Amino acid sequence: MTHTSKRILIGAAILAGSVLAAGSALAGGFAGAQPTQEHYGVIFHIDRGDEATIKKTLTNVENLLHDPRFKGRKLEVELIANSKGFGVYVKGNGFEKRLRELQHDGVLLAQCSNTLREQHVDRDDLYPFISIVPSGMGEIAIREAQGWAYIHPSSPESQL
Repeated sequence: MTHTSKRILIGAAILAGSVLAAGSALAGGFAGAQPTQEHYGVIFHIDRGDEATIKKTLTNVENLLHDPRFKGRKLEVELIANSKGFGVYVKGNGFEKRLRELQHDGVLLAQCSNTLREQHVDRDDLYPFISIVPSGMGEIAIREAQGWAYIHPSSPESQL
């Protein structure tokens, strides 16, 4: 190997080390994205009714509500259920307390009317404090057009 080749390799190694060190320093100082708006809207979508998916979705909503970066900002949150997701709102499912707490914290709890009709679910089978909207997909489309973020948590068993 020539003297020039050695110098090039050493220079490249030093440069690579510097880049890695700088990247590590930056990553170590990163505390997450910082809010820049005064108002945020988020719609969570649940379309599965198994207990694990319900728990995960409700936990995701709670985590958002307790994120300190939103303190002092207006945060609107809605949970829309359609398809088998209606299970989140069925009386006696064990989630009433959590749902009431979310509602107390300002979360809008909405159920798709189309699902109730298509799945032959009686409105009286759901908690009485749940709102019914004409269409879950329509609700999502309207919220997204209003600038709301859309979050659809995956079911726990579908993760790697």
